[in-house]
Amino acid sequence: MNYKQTLSSSLHSALIILKFVIPIYIIADILYFYNTLSYVAFIVEPFTSMLGLPAEASLAIISGIFLNLYAAVAFAAPLDMTPHQWSILAVFLGVCHSLVVESVIMKKIGISNTYSYSLRFFGGLLIAFTVALMPSSWFEASLTSNVFSKTTYDTLEALLYGSISSAISLSIKIIILITILIFIMDFIKTRDFIIKSQKNVSKGFSLTVGIFLGITYGAGILIKEAQSGTIAKKDLFYIGTFLMICHAIIEDTLLFVIFGADFTMVILIRTIAAIIFSYILVKIYERKYN
Repeated sequence: MNYKQTLSSSLHSALIILKFVIPIYIIADILYFYNTLSYVAFIVEPFTSMLGLPAEASLAIISGIFLNLYAAVAFAAPLDMTPHQWSILAVFLGVCHSLVVESVIMKKIGISNTYSYSLRFFGGLLIAFTVALMPSSWFEASLTSNVFSKTTYDTLEALLYGSISSAISLSIKIIILITILIFIMDFIKTRDFIIKSQKNVSKGFSLTVGIFLGITYGAGILIKEAQSGTIAKKDLFYIGTFLMICHAIIEDTLLFVIFGADFTMVILIRTIAAIIFSYILVKIYERKYN
């Protein structure tokens, strides 16, 4: 394991987090202070209402879908949401985030952009809606439910002071979390069985890697084999479908756990949903192409 390279990756990730989280968190607070979000929330208001989320969560959803989870949690952090609501948001954005970037990886193993976008958006919406129907008593904050409770400010100066302090505190928490995860993941990636797997690819192994390390690693190790045709298209379809619902399950979930999401419930729901979706869609695939 190259500790210097790992430390460099951690610092790079920290810089990205600081660039995203601090300014977006402060902007979000200012938008809430002036009630500006009421003018844009209508864009995704039908979805936030369906999921039982506050209308102000619209910017978190939009930024999560088109940017990444760091931007999403920065917009959502100032909201005073319950563990149930944080878990709903964690499930939806866990499935449906960074669509453009991650769909490029899926495209390289033969999964069309249309399928990727449709499955992750509508699948994420359906799963999150199911979670919204569950009793709130089933969800408890894995850490604490008031890590970042909503604060009311009387003046813009007081808001900026409080917002900057909260944004820095939030960034530190995320950086610590991501740094620990990077060290753990880099340790796993340098193990012999991971390195050997790149020469002896199996669908089961790539699926396991994708669940814990993300789409880039899970689907990425299949790209060469997919392009050479050594792996059946049905297997690639299954792996792609499963990973689009359930990938980077530890890292993605922990970002929301910081604010009150239920770690166990989010992981269970995404895993079960991935199994169900994969089974149904593979059966449809077999009927269509067999």
